[in-house]
Amino acid sequence: MTSNPTQPMASPQGGDLEACLGAVELRLAALGEALRARDVQAIEVHASELHRALALAVDRFSQAARAGGVPLPLRRRLAVASGHVAAQRESLARATAALDRAIDVLLPHTAGTSVYAPTGLADRSLGGSVQA
Repeated sequence: MTSNPTQPMASPQGGDLEACLGAVELRLAALGEALRARDVQAIEVHASELHRALALAVDRFSQAARAGGVPLPLRRRLAVASGHVAAQRESLARATAALDRAIDVLLPHTAGTSVYAPTGLADRSLGGSVQA
C-alpha cells in the first residue's frame, strides 16, 4: 500500500504521523523555494497546501498525544518544522513591513492637504485669496 502525503493512513500512530509530517516538510520546502523565486502564484498554491498539511498534522498529532504519545524522533522533527514555519512567517512579516515603508515613501499620507473635498469639489479652505 502506497502512502499519499495528503491522505495519510487511518491510524493516528507511526506511519500516519510520519506521512503527515513528511507532507508538512515537503510543503515547507516548496513554499521556501517559491519565496526565493518570488513566484507569487506558486507562493499562494504552496501556502494553501502547507496550511492544509499543517491542519491535518495538528489533528493527527493531537490524536496520537491523547492515545499515548508521539515518538521522540517525530516530536523532534515536528519541532524543527515548527521552527521553519516561524522563520518563514518572520521573513514574510519583514518583507511586508519593508513593502509598507516603501509604499509610504512613494504614496505619503498627507491628511488635510487635499485639494479636493470628499464630495469631489474643490476645497477652498486651504487659505489664501484671489483678488481681481
